[in-house]
This record gives sequence, C-alpha cells and structure tokens, in this order.
Amino acid sequence: MVSGQTIGIAGAGSIGCFVGGMLATGGRRIALLARPRVIAEIEAQGLRPTSFEGLDQTIMRDRFALSENPSIFEDAGIVLVTVKSADTAAMADIIARHAPSDAVIVSLQNGVGNAAILRHHLPGRRVLGGMVPFNVMALGEGRFHRATSGDIVIEQDEARTADKLSVHGLTMRPTNNIDGVQWGKLLLNLNNALNALADLPLRRQLSSRPWRRLFADQLAEGLAAIRAEGIKPVSPTPIPPALMPSLLRLPNIIFEPMLGRTMKIDPEARSSMWEDLKQGRRTEIDYLQGVITEIADRRGLAAPLSRRIVELIRQAERDAKGSPGLTPEQIRAG
Repeated sequence: MVSGQTIGIAGAGSIGCFVGGMLATGGRRIALLARPRVIAEIEAQGLRPTSFEGLDQTIMRDRFALSENPSIFEDAGIVLVTVKSADTAAMADIIARHAPSDAVIVSLQNGVGNAAILRHHLPGRRVLGGMVPFNVMALGEGRFHRATSGDIVIEQDEARTADKLSVHGLTMRPTNNIDGVQWGKLLLNLNNALNALADLPLRRQLSSRPWRRLFADQLAEGLAAIRAEGIKPVSPTPIPPALMPSLLRLPNIIFEPMLGRTMKIDPEARSSMWEDLKQGRRTEIDYLQGVITEIADRRGLAAPLSRRIVELIRQAERDAKGSPGLTPEQIRAG
C-alpha cells in the first residue's frame, strides 16, 4: 500500500514542498530531495504548508527525510517529479541511479512533454503524467502557501495511484486523457508570463479588463496552434477552452462573479514565473509560449503576441531585475 511506502519528492521547490508537506500531514512517509537553501529553511523552521483556505500546518523535521543526496530515494515506492521542465532529463538520470526499478514515477510539472522525457530516460519503468492546477508561493522560513484552487490530476493506471496518493486537503483525481488535461493547463499557463511581466497579484490582474483582453488574445493564438495539431485540450476549470477568450473579454461586472465561481485565488497570489524573475532564475517560457511559437513555425501560423511575450521574458531574464512592470499596451507594442 502507498501508505507504507516512501514517497520521494524529486526537486522539492514550491510545489514539491507543499505537496510533500500535505502528504506528510496525511501520515505518508516522505523523502524530499531539495537544494541547500530550502533545506536550511526547513531545518530551522520546519515544513509549513499553508493555503488561502486557512490551512496552516507545521511538520517537524523528524517526520520526514530531507537531503540534497538522492540516495534518500533508495526505498521509494513512488517518486513525484516537481522540477522545472528544463531539468527533467537530469532528474530522470538521478532517479535511474537511486530509485528502485519498480518505483512509480509521476510528473507533477508544467508543460506537455515531461512524461515523455522521463519515459525516454527511464525505459521499462512505470511513468505517469500529471497536472497541478494550483499555484504555490514560497514565502520563506519553510512556508509554502497554496494560493489558488483545484485538484491534482494524474494519469489513470491499474494500481489506482491517484486514489492512493490522495490525502485530506490534497485530492488527486485520475484521468484517462492526461494529454488533453495537460494541454488545457498549458493554455491557462499562458497567463504566467503576463503576470510575470505585469508585476501585479493575479486577482488584481484578472480584475483588469485590458489584462484579460491581452490574455484572451494569447489564448486565441494558443487555441489556433493546438487545433492545427489536432489536439483537443481539456480545461482544468468548468469553462471549456473554446469559450475562454470570449468570457475573458466580458465587462468586469459580468466576469468577476463568474471567476469567483470557477476558481479561488488568494489576494496576493502571483505566478511562478513572476517568482522566477524575482529570484533571478530561468523561467519556463520555452515550455509555455515557446511551445505555441514552435507549433506556429511548423504550421505556418503567425502567433505575433506569443513571440513578443517570449522576447520580453527573455529580456527580463537577461536584465535580472525582476518583473519589468509593463502595461498591456507596452506588451502589445513592438
């Protein structure tokens, strides 16, 4: 049973620490593979998952394994991969060397190609795709704050891994269409870059009609590219992907009540890409807007807004000054 197995968190950053913390509060044996900075925080303060819903738990250090040495995976029954997409192949090689050959590998990452990369580097192993709909903010002192709503979705398998991983406060739902789910999440994640460029909390950004119109135009480009590939995305919200651009363009008086019914957002929530720029880290722009521009190149589509946003994020990465705080008009210019 999963409850008796060690669950390894491969790359315990914001998502990995929150998920690992919730699993630990649910009585699961957890092994966090983390960087020295994260380890130092947790060693000093404990691991503290919190959420906009009022959750506030502190898990003391003696209740889980924590190391920068991947040997902590040697008895793992499941490994949850939570690294950035660019680090997937390197993490797969670490798992191959240190995790048992029968461990189930689950990708809880942004993007649409990570499970395939894991399978390529881990031949013969059971690899499941996944999708995390919510945002987690690293607030320091071991605190990892869930700032938006939604349940994790995991590719369905005969062992019912998703059901067995679910604990109170952290539901994991199985799906037989993980590809569609991941493409649907990629469409929503196109706003990650807009939020990073805006330097605004997500709720404030989405409350602004000019920002929503910009997001709607981004979604329209993304949908055109995905349709050209013959892909049918599955929305992580109750709103079908094809309706999202039109709904985002609605006046505030109509849109805001609808947003409140479909998604809960902490007033201070921001995208992970905003946090990457703030911390001077490489972003995942190549795995979001970059995927759309790559399809556009192959299919002869224009996608000018996607190309512009890739350019602006890369410039912000080079400048290393955090978010540039642009307006929708500045993003459209150029």
